[in-house]
Amino acid sequence: MKSTSTYLAFLTLIGYVLVFLAGKWLDLIQFFKFNQEIDSRKKGYAPLSRDLEDFYIRRMYTRVQECFNRPIASAPDTWMDVIERVSCDRKTLIPTKKTRRCLNLGSYNYLGFAAKDVYCTPNVVESIEKFGVSTCASRVDCGTNILHLALEELIAKFVGKPAAMVYGMGFATNSSTIPALVGKGGLIVSDKLNHSSIVVGAKASGANVKVFDHNSPSHLEKVLREAIVKGQPLTHRPWKKILVIVEGIYSMEGEICRLREIVAVTKRYKAYLYLDEAHSIGAIGKTGRGVCELQGVNIDDVHVVMGTFTKSFGSCGGYIAGSKELIHYIKSISPAHLYASSMPPPVAEQVISALKVTMGEDGTDRGIRKITAVRENSNYFREELRKMGCEVLGDEDSPVMPIMLYIPAKIAAFSNECLQRNVAVVSVGFPATHFLFSRARICISAAHTRDDLDQALQVISEVCDICQLKYNPPLRLTAKELARLAEKERLL
Repeated sequence: MKSTSTYLAFLTLIGYVLVFLAGKWLDLIQFFKFNQEIDSRKKGYAPLSRDLEDFYIRRMYTRVQECFNRPIASAPDTWMDVIERVSCDRKTLIPTKKTRRCLNLGSYNYLGFAAKDVYCTPNVVESIEKFGVSTCASRVDCGTNILHLALEELIAKFVGKPAAMVYGMGFATNSSTIPALVGKGGLIVSDKLNHSSIVVGAKASGANVKVFDHNSPSHLEKVLREAIVKGQPLTHRPWKKILVIVEGIYSMEGEICRLREIVAVTKRYKAYLYLDEAHSIGAIGKTGRGVCELQGVNIDDVHVVMGTFTKSFGSCGGYIAGSKELIHYIKSISPAHLYASSMPPPVAEQVISALKVTMGEDGTDRGIRKITAVRENSNYFREELRKMGCEVLGDEDSPVMPIMLYIPAKIAAFSNECLQRNVAVVSVGFPATHFLFSRARICISAAHTRDDLDQALQVISEVCDICQLKYNPPLRLTAKELARLAEKERLL
C-alpha cells in the first residue's frame, strides 16, 4: 500500500487529536460532576475494561457506531434489507421495525451463493430433513457426518492437495491450526498485514514470531537469512522449524500475494509455506482455484493451504489442506477439531453444492460464468472508481477494493450518506486498520449486474463529492487503454 501524502496525514492526525482532546475534556467535566460510572464500581474491584480501551469505546467508537454492526433482515444478496436503528442514550442503538432496501457492497458474497440458489438451496433443505440442523457433538465424538467426509474429499480435489479437514469456524481454522504446526523452538515469519486469526494463532503457538514488510519477498529473504544466521535467542541453536505465513488476497488492502516470488524464497531457505486463501479461493484464477492458479504456482510448493467457506461459497467454516500425514496429525492435536462442535450438516451441504457448481459437476457452466462475472465486475468497478478520482487500493482481478477515507470524521459521513441513497457499504477505521488509513471496503459479487454497478458508482461519486474524497485527479486514459476498454466492452 502506498503511503499517504503529508497533507492528508496531517489532517488525519489533527482529526484524531481533536477527538481525543474533546473526549478527555468531557471525562474531566464528568469527574467533577461526581462520575456515576466510577462511583458505581464495586469497592475493591478493578475495572473489567482497560483504561485506554474504555476511553476509546466511550469517546471515539460511540461517536461513529451507527455505521458499524448494521443488522439486516434478509439474505445478503445483491440487494438486502438493512434494519434502521435509533439512538436512545448515545451509547445504545435500538433496532426499529423499519428496513431500507439497499444495494449490497459489503458482503463477501463473491460468487453469489449467499441467497437462494436453484441448485444449492434444494440440497440444503433436503439435508436438514435428513440430518437435522446440528450434530450436537465434536468431530471425535458423534459429530462426524458423511457430509463432512464428502466435503473434505471434494475440497482436497478442488485445491489440488491429497487430503483436507474442515472446521466449523474460519477464525478457528487459523488460530487453532498454527499452534499445532509450530511450537517452542520454532520460528513463524508472518506478513505485516496478516489477518487477526493468524496473529492470534502465532501468539498462541509459543514459537518466536518475526514480521516482514507487507508483500515484500526481498524483505522476507532478509528476515529469513538473518534469523537462520543468528538461530534461536540465547542458545543460538538452529530453529526446529520455520513457517512462513501469507494470504492470497489481503482483505483490508485488496492486494494479491506475490506468491511466485515468495515460494522461490521459501524454497531457497528450506522454510515451510502456509497460504491463507480465505478471500482468494473461488474468487480468482481461471477456474476459481485461487492465487496458485492465477500465478501459475505449483500447489506442491505450498505446504499448508487454508481457506474459508464464508466468502465465495455462501456458507461458514474453513479448511486445511495438505499431505495425508499432515492432516492426520492436525486432526489428532487441533483443539477446534477435538473439542468444538462440528460443522452443521446443512452448512456442509451448502459448501458441497456450491463447490460442485463451481467445478461444473452440476452439469452446467454456471460456475465458470460466475467466476468470469466476479472478475469482470471487479475490474470494471475498480477502473471506474479510479477514473472518477477516488484513491482505490487493490490489484486487478481482486473483488476487494478499499476506497481511502483517511480523516476520521469521514468514516461515518461516507457510510451514512451512502445508506441514505440505498447503498450499503462497510467503513473501516482504527483499530482494524492503521489510524492514518481509514477506508471504505467495497466487495464485488458475481451476482451484481452492470446496472447495479453503475447505480453504485453514481451514488459513490455523489457521496465522494459531498465528503471531498476524490483525492486524485480524474484518470485520463491513453488511446491504447481506451482501445483496450472498447475491445473488452465489445467482447462483453
